[in-house]
Amino acid sequence: MLDGVQTAVPWAADADHLLIPAHPGAGPALLALVPRDRAGIGLDEQVSTSGERLAEVRLDGVRAAAHEVLDADGAWDWLRALLTTGTCALALGVGTAVLDLTSSYTSTREQFGHPLATFQAVAVQTADRYIDLRAMEATLWQAAWRLSRDEKDPEATANGALPVAGDVAVAKMWAADGVRRVVQTAQHLHGGFGAVTDYPLHRYHAWAKQLELSLGSAAAHEEELGELLAAHPLP
Repeated sequence: MLDGVQTAVPWAADADHLLIPAHPGAGPALLALVPRDRAGIGLDEQVSTSGERLAEVRLDGVRAAAHEVLDADGAWDWLRALLTTGTCALALGVGTAVLDLTSSYTSTREQFGHPLATFQAVAVQTADRYIDLRAMEATLWQAAWRLSRDEKDPEATANGALPVAGDVAVAKMWAADGVRRVVQTAQHLHGGFGAVTDYPLHRYHAWAKQLELSLGSAAAHEEELGELLAAHPLP
């Protein structure tokens, strides 16, 4: 029997089934895969800042058959780590597109008879954001590599390293802070043009803010990393 409310569920109104994390009275969280039209499920339409269709899912006495419940140890933790890593990949893609857009704009926009890109202050800011993107990429692939191995448990350790959850936390810290810095710099270098709502940067900025906070902000993952370091001191 499933009861409760989950907000901001992506594309719930269009899905055939909903994958729902559930917390029993005792023990670890489990996952239930139930049809969207199952009795007791209600949906309220929501829209994200990026325009993505979301829904608030309400569960009132929803029955799940035994074959619809995944109660393997660490299943929800592993899925959350996978989703977090995917969010980091989206943030890297958005940040890369924003930097490309900014580079193109500053190369053609002129001030005092010279392209903006030729000014030292602009070049330095753009270079800093390029470094952010490379750090986001490196930490993303590190987390993805750890998850792709046989470490299905995010708390698993190998060769004295931190659990894979530590790599996921580092990747999300870089993704959240990095994509925010990239869009902020882009807005600054575009000037007033960056605030035009029908210019792509406006939507990129909204999408970046959503990705920054999805599945935990940088501060939340810093706290998680600190707890992992306390529990698994490095040799």
